Amino acid sequence: MTEISVGLRGVQTMVVEPHHLASFVGNIGVQVLSTHHVVLLMEQAARNAIANRLPEDTITVGTMIRIAHFGAALLGARVRAEGFLKHVEGRRLVFDVAAYDEHEQISEGENEQLILPVAKFIRKLMRKQVDPGIV
Repeated sequence: MTEISVGLRGVQTMVVEPHHLASFVGNIGVQVLSTHHVVLLMEQAARNAIANRLPEDTITVGTMIRIAHFGAALLGARVRAEGFLKHVEGRRLVFDVAAYDEHEQISEGENEQLILPVAKFIRKLMRKQVDPGIV
């Protein structure tokens, strides 16, 4: 494991396919990359910035994302997201994120992630399970 420090950068790319379109997730008639997938791509880029640097048996979970989405990517477009780690405060990581198609920047914002022990995260989820005997 290597230290997690300000300045780390990550990238994630994709090609826009039919299931990535806004029309596929309910915005009928809008044949562009959905905001949902832009957010996912940017969060993946942020995670890639810290890939192989997390302490053993930990994960990151997204705790906040704020974006401005001001461009559209068409079906078949290649989209690239970038994440830049700008702040580290204990387990809290804050990234600047941005996404681009072949022509322009389509989105930018900030993504916050929290480093958590996997076991603790799973225990917390298990407490939420509903007793199957309750109707």
